[in-house]
Amino acid sequence: MHYLDHAATTPVSRETAEVMVRVMTEEYGNPSAQYELGRRAKTLVDQCRKTVAGALGCRPEQFTFTSCGTEGDNWAIRAALHQNRRVGRHIVTTAVEHSAVLRCVKHLEQEGYSVTYVKPDSAGRISTGQIAAALREDTALVSVMLVNNETGVRFPVEEIGGLLKDRAALLHTDAVQGFLKVPFTAEKLGADYITISAHKIGGPKGIGGQYAGGKAKNILPVLYGGGQESGLRPGTEATAQMAGFAKAVELRIGNREEVARRLADCRAYAVERLAEIEGLVFVGAGDAPHILSISLPGYPSQNIVGELGEQGIYISAGSACHRGKASHVLTAMGLDKRTAAGTVRVSFGPETVREDIDALVKALGEHKRKRFPML
Repeated sequence: MHYLDHAATTPVSRETAEVMVRVMTEEYGNPSAQYELGRRAKTLVDQCRKTVAGALGCRPEQFTFTSCGTEGDNWAIRAALHQNRRVGRHIVTTAVEHSAVLRCVKHLEQEGYSVTYVKPDSAGRISTGQIAAALREDTALVSVMLVNNETGVRFPVEEIGGLLKDRAALLHTDAVQGFLKVPFTAEKLGADYITISAHKIGGPKGIGGQYAGGKAKNILPVLYGGGQESGLRPGTEATAQMAGFAKAVELRIGNREEVARRLADCRAYAVERLAEIEGLVFVGAGDAPHILSISLPGYPSQNIVGELGEQGIYISAGSACHRGKASHVLTAMGLDKRTAAGTVRVSFGPETVREDIDALVKALGEHKRKRFPML
């Protein structure tokens, strides 16, 4: 097997899985219980929060566990708009956000909000100037992702944070693809809300997190109930997932420089080898070390993904959330139809080796030789 779809999800290490099993089978107490087993679970939750918050560069009390990045994105948007309900009903975002942001704001349009969708250039980049030009007096929220999940382009969130520093508008960033992949801290990023997820860094699915700081005040709870997570996200804590998230963070932090070097080397080697395929096009000006978007114009991406998958080579046709639909990212970039239709995403992880990339290059070359391009 050659797994090259780490931007979709990542394998969970044996160490992380063992920690989760131990918590589920030995430290299974309810953190709200007053006896010893419950107190140990509460201590575990506090320690997990401290670990993840430390990697994010914030105080533990500024970090709340969520079920996933989608929940975090939706929650941040709703909470920011609630806080700024007297500022106005205008939202600025980009046309290339994850569907967790785009579908949320499109629904908000039906509730009477006005949304400005900033489009990228042909390389997938968004500038601070474009965001500045989109701002209005009634802008309540700006939501701009840190790293695009299809192209790997890093957006200038720090500059946008500086732009909004003295304005009422709050800044949210979906940092799911950036957390522990590109260097940043919550303080330096300047966003009021930062969304992250465990399963993109070797942690389990079903657990994510939300930073709320800066200008974020009186945060709107995502639910109402028993008061867990400081009353912001009540419900019995998912202690095993939290422990898995924290362990995955520990493993990445402890090996951060090596992981960064390995990802950069894999991407550079992939660019070198893929350039050998005649007619192959590199899509976007990706900055992130773990994502590479490429196209075989005229060769449908779904056919490529399907045929390579049968050979045990796993890549994707853009975001794993598309399920065969045309990519809104490529459409917003203005790619011609043949290039867009032939675009696939290759993404790397710490486990990726050159043999994985060699297998990909060979399979793509064979696919091109034996298939006729569609006109």
